[in-house]
Amino acid sequence: MSEAKTKASAGLAGVIAGRTSVGEVTQTSLRYRGYDIDDLAHNTCFEEVAYLLLYGELPTKSELGEFRSRVQGAMALPREVGSAIDAMPSDIPPMDVLRSVVSLLGHYDPDAQDNSREANLRKSERLLGQLAAAVGQWSRKTSGVAVVEPDPDATHGANLLAMMLGKKSGELAGRVVDGTMVLYAEHEFNASTFTARTIASTLADMHSAVSGAIGALKGPLHGGANEAAMRQFLDIGSVDNVETWFNDLQAHNKAHPDNKKLIMGFGHRVYKHGDHRASILRDWSIELSKETGQGHWIEMADRLQKLMLEQKNIHPNTDYPAAHAYYQMGIPIPLYTPIFVCSRVTGWCAHVCEQYADNRIIRPGSEYTGPSLREVVPIQER
Repeated sequence: MSEAKTKASAGLAGVIAGRTSVGEVTQTSLRYRGYDIDDLAHNTCFEEVAYLLLYGELPTKSELGEFRSRVQGAMALPREVGSAIDAMPSDIPPMDVLRSVVSLLGHYDPDAQDNSREANLRKSERLLGQLAAAVGQWSRKTSGVAVVEPDPDATHGANLLAMMLGKKSGELAGRVVDGTMVLYAEHEFNASTFTARTIASTLADMHSAVSGAIGALKGPLHGGANEAAMRQFLDIGSVDNVETWFNDLQAHNKAHPDNKKLIMGFGHRVYKHGDHRASILRDWSIELSKETGQGHWIEMADRLQKLMLEQKNIHPNTDYPAAHAYYQMGIPIPLYTPIFVCSRVTGWCAHVCEQYADNRIIRPGSEYTGPSLREVVPIQER
């Protein structure tokens, strides 16, 4: 018997597409395997959260040390993959680099075609280290920064920051990057995670699923919004220009309804009353500004946020404060979304493992809107 179809929903809004024990998103909370995001952000490091997502529980001190050692051990990329990165054009988007790198890594991973849970956990740990290493190598290639070996005692976020900048940064900066990775690690059935699960549901391999997820995350309506938000701040230019910039954009959209310009970093499908991750990250960015002297970015963001709330009733999402936090640390804008990848890969891999454990191929129905039944007219009569 065929399954009954329900009414189509644009963007699958409001549609329950499956079950998960990895993360829970509501209008007022975000939890990873039962732990509230605020609790995790302030009381754990990213590797603890990565372990939680992959293995289901927070690690003990010894488990964390062993996990960190395995992840850092994977930061030595296969020679062939490193050579491929060096051969890529320097002007391509870093997200395209990471998408290709993950696909290439599948050729050299000894567990590539093994979809058992044990093999997929090993692949997940390796991808966590390999993606960070790939971002670091790309930064060296495009920005000429120095090689920085991972510090065995540093957090994953602090090591990633050092590899991107070619130098070790202050304790606060490392903690903020690590904290943002906690905030970005998992978010239920978002576009990239759902893409990964859909690919996994065909019983394709982990590297295929993660490659597809990176492609989905690249878009400015998903992961790329943090880069777009920072370019927006740079376009505004100064705190005093916020209102003029906002009004000019509204005038443009009114005059060109078919070519509207979006204000990036705002709105969320679920968090209609504000993304609580954004407020956590804003506080961290304020702390950074006390060291960097770049508080004008927060003031500019707050002014634009006030206008958006008053006139559009829309709150910022996590990408909004991530933009000015990353910029204060000197991270190149094209690397903002790759940081997201280095974090969210843990959520993707956890979901892929969950999909394999209780799989049914994801194949939704559709609501047909084309012509009704027609007959073919012979070609000589058309």
